[in-house]
Amino acid sequence: MIDEARRRLYLSAMQVANWLPRVTLPFAAPARPLWQPEAEEPALADEVLLESPPPADDEPPPLGSVAPVAASPSAPRPRVEVPRPAAQTRQAAVVAAANEDEVPAAAKVKALPPPRFSLQLLRAGSCALLVELPNGEAFSRRDPAYLLLRDLLRAAGLPDSPQLIGEPVRWPLLSRGSLEQGPQAALEYVQSFVAARLEEQGGCVCLWLLGESAIRFAGEGDAEAYNRELQIDGLGSAWAMPGLELLMDEPHRKAELWQAMRRLMPRWKSTE
Repeated sequence: MIDEARRRLYLSAMQVANWLPRVTLPFAAPARPLWQPEAEEPALADEVLLESPPPADDEPPPLGSVAPVAASPSAPRPRVEVPRPAAQTRQAAVVAAANEDEVPAAAKVKALPPPRFSLQLLRAGSCALLVELPNGEAFSRRDPAYLLLRDLLRAAGLPDSPQLIGEPVRWPLLSRGSLEQGPQAALEYVQSFVAARLEEQGGCVCLWLLGESAIRFAGEGDAEAYNRELQIDGLGSAWAMPGLELLMDEPHRKAELWQAMRRLMPRWKSTE
């Protein structure tokens, strides 16, 4: 708001002689009447006009007369609220937080990236093996991981030349597209794939899960389940084992693996 002196300068520059504000202006001087007294009454002053008695309720005011607007010296000046950037920022943050609370919880959960793994299903005697491929490629006969797998089968008393069942399961299935390929979709796919292949093979006594990816997406476990027996709906009994690459990098894990194997060996030995 501008003061009275500057306001009158602006009005003079715009050649506005008479004007009447719609509301009481802050910091404004008392309003002046829009008409001037006649020449024969020069002694009348603004104070006399202000002290004249008001018209009666049943008597309308004379045409052309305008009641002067006077600011009471005892009345407090109206307070002008000027919006400040800090207050607007806080208000916007409060509104954003309120809108966020209204969003459903399911919409706040971000889609997890698809996991990446390669699994190969094999069969050795009465046992099936779901093996995590260290390099993501199918086994070759001179592959160190494959040679270690044969050693484990011989130690367990099973045929050391396992039979491949189907092609490796590589995830994600598609590199593009809108198909859901998150962890839950991978779990459902791997379990359904293994269950279908085992049904074709006539079932198995024990399912070996070699590697964290095999344990996670077939047995719904993690690395804490190493060397333990799991019961999986639709797949039956499973044995969680460290991956072949982990056994080569950390040979001390073979002792715990051998102890667990000795406990479970009678299961597949009794079927021979």
